[in-house]
Amino acid sequence: MNEQLDKFDLRLLQELQKDGRLTNNELGERIALSPSQCSRRRTRLEAEGYIRGYQANLDRQKLGLEMLVVISVTLATHNRDNAQRFSQLISGLPEVLEAYALTGEMDYHLKVATRGLTDLSRFVNDVLLPHESVQHVKTSIVLDTLKTFEGLPVFMPSSWHGDS
Repeated sequence: MNEQLDKFDLRLLQELQKDGRLTNNELGERIALSPSQCSRRRTRLEAEGYIRGYQANLDRQKLGLEMLVVISVTLATHNRDNAQRFSQLISGLPEVLEAYALTGEMDYHLKVATRGLTDLSRFVNDVLLPHESVQHVKTSIVLDTLKTFEGLPVFMPSSWHGDS
């Protein structure tokens, strides 16, 4: 944890992760600070990069993206140029929600959303597999989501937990 953050900063970050639209008045009520103090702290946390931005949390299924898939990818060769080519490919694909470079058997895991099997097939067979950087692709269709991302854990020193 960064020593520059006090309990009010951490509580402010927790509340904004839950609802980024909170006004400074609402934040002040939740964390026991004045609206002007909340405004100054929020501005500082944004300027220092703790808060990278604000966005709406959209409903994937209501947008017609019924299928969520985890795709494991192995590169054809393991060198910097090939990794950069793959990274460039992935960065331009809106279906890819998240992408992780890994240690172990597979080089990358992609979290991909598609409208259905036809779109998944097109994505794998027409986009991923023909790409020069890719050797092997393994898809796993998500059957059920047990937990989704709802914000980073913001930990406070145990001595602060009793504070309101």
